[in-house]
Amino acid sequence: MNKPTDPTRTIVSRRSRPAKEPLSREQIVKTALDLLKQEGTPGMSMRKIAKALDTGPSSLYVYVANLQELSAAVLDEGLCEVVLPEAQKDSWKKPLIDALLSYAKVLYESPGLAELSLSTIPIGPNSLALSEYLLQRLHEGGITSTQAAWGVDLLLFYGASVAFEQASRNQQGTTLQAAQTFYQSLDAKRYPMLVGVQAEMFSGGPERFRWGLEVILQGMLQTDTRS
Repeated sequence: MNKPTDPTRTIVSRRSRPAKEPLSREQIVKTALDLLKQEGTPGMSMRKIAKALDTGPSSLYVYVANLQELSAAVLDEGLCEVVLPEAQKDSWKKPLIDALLSYAKVLYESPGLAELSLSTIPIGPNSLALSEYLLQRLHEGGITSTQAAWGVDLLLFYGASVAFEQASRNQQGTTLQAAQTFYQSLDAKRYPMLVGVQAEMFSGGPERFRWGLEVILQGMLQTDTRS
């Protein structure tokens, strides 16, 4: 015998539920980037990305060939926040350095992105725009094609490594104080040079980063790739 229907009960049809957004490459990349910013590189797993999208890992491979391809797309998506200043007639170096400062800042503010940048070559419109911009400024500075091509790689690696080091230190809650204390205890007779520059070893901040860029640029201007 059928039980009487409860008149106060609300029946929800599956058809009345909001339709799930169709899966797409763009959606996968954006979700992966969000997880990367939240959890670092451990968040960049196909299983976690699929779970966030309420689908199975196998569904993702319809849009990306593998994790390496996805990582390249995610890094490129993150680089959309890099600011490329207007070119200046009287200075090629200032806008180039400002662009690299913006690049390092974007990576620093997203530690997972900084880590990804050291193991992944981004392929996409944002990374291409950044490389094109740097090559244009180097060309304006009179740097030859080979030096510029090699130099862009070196400049980006320098920015990424500094951003990763500082972001990792902040994430782990560590400071330079322990290292500074250790250097202050060194034997001046055994390590006279280190004792003499111990203050400078831990100084600089943003100016130190700029100095590093200047050193690389000066080396590019003065080094002949044919030698």
